[in-house]
Amino acid sequence: MSKFAIIQTGGKQYRVSPGQKVKIEKIEGAQDAILSFDKVLLIGDGDNIKVGTPYVEAAKVEAKILKQGRDKKKIVFRYHSKTRYRKKKGHRQHFTEVEILNLKS
Repeated sequence: MSKFAIIQTGGKQYRVSPGQKVKIEKIEGAQDAILSFDKVLLIGDGDNIKVGTPYVEAAKVEAKILKQGRDKKKIVFRYHSKTRYRKKKGHRQHFTEVEILNLKS
């Protein structure tokens, strides 16, 4: 079983492992910059599991920014029946794609 961690960023939680590519909420930074996530909720390595209260102390996850971008368009459509009310709107969410380099516990 490989090493993994659960991190919190952008109000969401992600299960990550070394070498994995993840799309997360936008974080400012240049391409190929190194990020360090210190809000680690859990680290697992086989049968050895550390659970934080709320975060695991001295644990960090390092990642490299691969690209900044915008997701596909999501349609937001509001409709009220019998009143001729229709409103259509599009939304493209910004994201940052990162590659997990290593987990430090």
